Amino acid sequence: MRLTGTAVGTVVAAVPAALALVFVEAQWAPLRRFDHGAAASLHQQALEHPGLVRALRFLTDVVWGPVTMRLLVAVLVVWLLSRRAWRLAAWAAVTALAGAAAGLLAKNTVERARPHLPDPVAHSPGFSFPSGHAMTATTSCATLLLVLLPLVPRRLRPVAWALAVVTVVGVSGTRVALGVHWVSDVIGGWFLGLAVVASTALAFETWRSDIGRPLTTPAQGLEPEIADADRPASHGGPSRSL
Repeated sequence: MRLTGTAVGTVVAAVPAALALVFVEAQWAPLRRFDHGAAASLHQQALEHPGLVRALRFLTDVVWGPVTMRLLVAVLVVWLLSRRAWRLAAWAAVTALAGAAAGLLAKNTVERARPHLPDPVAHSPGFSFPSGHAMTATTSCATLLLVLLPLVPRRLRPVAWALAVVTVVGVSGTRVALGVHWVSDVIGGWFLGLAVVASTALAFETWRSDIGRPLTTPAQGLEPEIADADRPASHGGPSRSL
């Protein structure tokens, strides 16, 4: 049932991303009005507050930027390899690469132009849909959460989830406020990122099922056994590799 739930989650995440892509390609009028209205409003705020623009650039380029997010996942993969958690390391690496490839494919398929605003406060190359920042933050935060949750004390897990949500929503807001993405770009990035993570997590859960390990929920993380990897086995035996 949990495996089925993961499959359903993949579909649920993929459908909104596909719909967003269809609406963007069709230049659906209500979506265009919403995008243009939000962009104009936030752009006006940026023009009136230069200090805010500097803060947004620092957040979007440094704190929550794609390079930062990918470096965190790379460090995670190296750490997992050092713990001999081969399959979990492979999952994290494949998820990051699949997310990057899916985002690039979607951008070059849709070829949506970025916003053209008067007195722009920022510039960004390439196509607009989906937002690479939003998608990278989504896949990276989800990867970090699903791997590290078993190591986080239960009482602190809501804090970990909150940090992930703040990161994803925060970087998405900076992209729209700086005028380099439409709102629908970041929403498309969220759902496409979630679809990638859900599909790779489904494959990982299938492997766990094949070797007789119990399936997990997102609240448990992908590999709860990682929390016990450094603890001595009973009767002084060696710890298990994952």
